[in-house]
Amino acid sequence: MLTHPMPDPIALSLGPLAIRWYGLMYLLAFVLFIALGRLRIRQPHIAAAGWKKEDLDDMLFYGVLGVVIGGRLGEVLFYHPAYYLSHPGEILAIWKGGMSFHGGFLGVMAAMLLWGRKNGRRLMEVMDFIAPLVPLGYAAGRIGNFINAELPGRVADPSLPWAMIWPNVDQLARHPSPLYQALVDGVLLFIVVWLFARKPRPMMAVSGVFAAGYGMARFFTEYFRIPDYEVTFGPVLISAGQMLSIPMIALGIVLLLVAYRKIPAS
Repeated sequence: MLTHPMPDPIALSLGPLAIRWYGLMYLLAFVLFIALGRLRIRQPHIAAAGWKKEDLDDMLFYGVLGVVIGGRLGEVLFYHPAYYLSHPGEILAIWKGGMSFHGGFLGVMAAMLLWGRKNGRRLMEVMDFIAPLVPLGYAAGRIGNFINAELPGRVADPSLPWAMIWPNVDQLARHPSPLYQALVDGVLLFIVVWLFARKPRPMMAVSGVFAAGYGMARFFTEYFRIPDYEVTFGPVLISAGQMLSIPMIALGIVLLLVAYRKIPAS
């Protein structure tokens, strides 16, 4: 079995200033957003829609606010409301980790709505543009979780080649669930959405593929992660992450149905 390396979460110390790996992963996510966005703008159908490099810088500012505020509020409200109610000073301690993707998704939607109103773009037009730029940033965040030894996996068969002991949890073999989510919810989803978005698509279609794809990927990878909490629906036990993913799957399906319903049959 492997053992989690438990690296120091602080990448670099400069006097009283501590630069954490978790923060660097978010910085990497924002760099990827700009780099992939510039590639996307070169695609003929995107350039024809009037997207410019200057739009990226402006959207990034709004997006950072949406990710940080929405992601943290999602973590507080969706996953650990009782803890943060009794420890309100911890709400702002984002450097310790603890960001909800579903909350960040809602935060980004709100931020892009504001950006779109300022720049004369419809919300779904903006979301279709940025959807392929998001998954690799998500993957970077999950790597940050792994470095912080957060989100340990469920107990695994010790014969699994990549089963891993998490010393901060116990001495049992576990799935390295943040790495699963980085690969499936992040890298694999990026490949699917990026390839789909390379060709002209009806408005809402790219967002639909992203929302449904992330929801399904996250629902699957949640089976390998220790749940924040679980609830029972009849005979079915479902985790918090899976509950929050179901609306994303439904949203994605609705967006795709609406997008392609507008195309007349040939």
